[in-house]
Amino acid sequence: MADMSRPHLTHWGAFQASSDGTRLTEVQPFPGDPEPNGLIHNVASAQHHPTRVDRPYVRAGWLEHGPGSARRGTEPFVPLDWARAEELLGAELRRVYRDHGARKVFGGSYGWGSAGRFHHAQSQVHRFLNTLGGYVRSFGTYSYGTSEALLPHILGDAWAIIRGSTSWEQIERHTDLVVAFGGISAKNAMMSSGGVARHRIRSRLARVRASGTRFVSISPIADDTPPEAEAEWLAPRPGTDAALMLGLAHVLITEELADRAFLDRYTVGYGKFAADVIAQGRTPEWAAAQTGLPAERIKHLAREMAAGRTMISVSWSLQRTRFGEQPLWLGVVLAAMLGQIGLPGGGFGHGYGSSAYPGEGGSAVSLPALPQGHNPVREFIPVARIADMLLNPGAPYDFNGRRLSYPDIRLVYWCGGNPFHHHQDLARLREAFTRPETIVVHDPFWTSTARHADFVLPSTMTVERDDFGMGNADAELWAMPALTAPHGQARDDYTIFSALAARFGVEREFTEGRDARAWLEHLYSNWREDVPDFETFFATGVAELPVRPVDQVLLADFRADPDAAPLPTPSGRIEIHSATIEGFGYPDCPGHPVWLDPGPEPADRPLFLLANQPKSRLHSQHDVGTHSRATKHRDREPLRMHPDDAAARGLEDGAIVLVRGERGACLAAVGLSEALRPGVVQLSTGAWYDPDPEDPAFCRHGNPNVLFADVPTSALAQGCAGAYTRVEITAYDGELPPLTVLEPPPSRN
Repeated sequence: MADMSRPHLTHWGAFQASSDGTRLTEVQPFPGDPEPNGLIHNVASAQHHPTRVDRPYVRAGWLEHGPGSARRGTEPFVPLDWARAEELLGAELRRVYRDHGARKVFGGSYGWGSAGRFHHAQSQVHRFLNTLGGYVRSFGTYSYGTSEALLPHILGDAWAIIRGSTSWEQIERHTDLVVAFGGISAKNAMMSSGGVARHRIRSRLARVRASGTRFVSISPIADDTPPEAEAEWLAPRPGTDAALMLGLAHVLITEELADRAFLDRYTVGYGKFAADVIAQGRTPEWAAAQTGLPAERIKHLAREMAAGRTMISVSWSLQRTRFGEQPLWLGVVLAAMLGQIGLPGGGFGHGYGSSAYPGEGGSAVSLPALPQGHNPVREFIPVARIADMLLNPGAPYDFNGRRLSYPDIRLVYWCGGNPFHHHQDLARLREAFTRPETIVVHDPFWTSTARHADFVLPSTMTVERDDFGMGNADAELWAMPALTAPHGQARDDYTIFSALAARFGVEREFTEGRDARAWLEHLYSNWREDVPDFETFFATGVAELPVRPVDQVLLADFRADPDAAPLPTPSGRIEIHSATIEGFGYPDCPGHPVWLDPGPEPADRPLFLLANQPKSRLHSQHDVGTHSRATKHRDREPLRMHPDDAAARGLEDGAIVLVRGERGACLAAVGLSEALRPGVVQLSTGAWYDPDPEDPAFCRHGNPNVLFADVPTSALAQGCAGAYTRVEITAYDGELPPLTVLEPPPSRN
């Protein structure tokens, strides 16, 4: 029996656990975490859930008819032993690489499968496919993919901007006003890629507020900012943040509150932007008509912003909409107009409350990482264009100034991710998943992606393998020894790939003669000289690391001397107007930020639905865990609704409802809440997609992504636009259909 003295790291927190060697018997928060996250309790209850994949499987149709049959998601699976699975899959990989080449293989992974760094599924699958000859890759993230494309043109590398965020200590000491577009969400700030051992967002906000800093939270949802901030809540119509920002800019221009000295020295293109704001009549009154906020409050907010040290915070959610480039760009422009970029406590921040690390110190060094090798294939797609790629091989598309075409993919190898969580228009994605000849998935669970695969190989959970990890907000590297034996016949990805590499005769190239434990020691021992030796580290469980300074101020060096420390933009300055972007000629993303009309409001779908990140899980992970399922009603995902909107439809708390959107429909359970702007409902993402057998656009469980059209933010970023859509909600009076996602799919010998 393992004791509870060793912490284990997840993307949503650290915990300690007891184990009988087979299963976790008790889970408790890591004592060093001041704000523990209840999501840790999903781990033990999910570990041996019936939806764990217990052995290798192949889809019956693929086994009987070979590659290319298209009934994925509807057929039973046939269990195999590992030797037979490796034989069949090895032969298929050899066929595809021989007959079609690496440019017809897509390596799909989203990287959230493990907080451990060696068993990072994305690194593992990319190293393996590079060993075979390469693969088509994806660029960017669903979380902030639009930022990754836009910010290099106007401010700098998105990750550098996020990681370099002005620290909470600086905000506490110097900031008079935080204007938080999209709020500062505590639930999202509980998460971090690589893990997070210590959650601090509520105490951070309480200390900042106690110092005298005021918060204005601009979001249709009141609790997008925790009560510790004592924030004033302004609730615009969803999707109108750009209009509000233009109204604020109009006041700064016409009342001569903009810092012209800063704009002249540190920016380019302000004159074109300002002239357009005036010429287009983007007055506070115009902004009020778009947003539903009072014009006088817009005027007063602009004056408050100019009166003191102000931080303009833009959440990642704002750029996950159609034309999502515009509010992000305008957030940078407003901060530049105030002239406080590079000053302590002022300027621009991207992602406060969107993840655990913006504003935190964390480690000053990067983690040891598994080398992925060289990928000779140049083809790629923006990450949110997976369905377009599979459905339209060879079709041209625009992306960030380039004219590209979608590759013709014959084999998809997916490891460490669930696109049926991240993507929109799931019926269309399901159709797209019928197109490749073969789909291979490694997963611990029978997720929707696994159910739409040909080969399903059972991978271990983090508690079932040795690893180490560190969150971006932490300053320690954590040893993560296995807490239990693997479930069933599950293997870690490295072991699976090593066996397949051996069948190709490239085992040496993939493994370099090391097993997983030897790789951990190799990566650690060749990483840094100022840490304990590996055996001491793995026995004690932690290695302390240098930390970033708490006085960090975003773009302070640029502010001090823009000639000596220019920005990595074409001009070396903040680009309020970008000649580069203007040269692309994209109607949906012109040369400076503007208001782009979203089009007429559909009369038959009068409600705005926000599909934000859930409180009860990370993305779709462990949706079958007890903590996640406890938030559901009759096993349907909860939908928050203002009492006035519910009363107008004759709905009571707990009612099962039909949510009808642009592309499909789903069931959900009503939860009444006055924390929503009237006319807005909220249904979090992450419920496992459970399509009706006769209608894949109808999810019986409550996945909101069936409701959305699969459209990009713009031709510039081709980012995910899944933040909100228009819906109508009615009572569901029929017999509740059964769910299939709580059990494994049918199998036969």
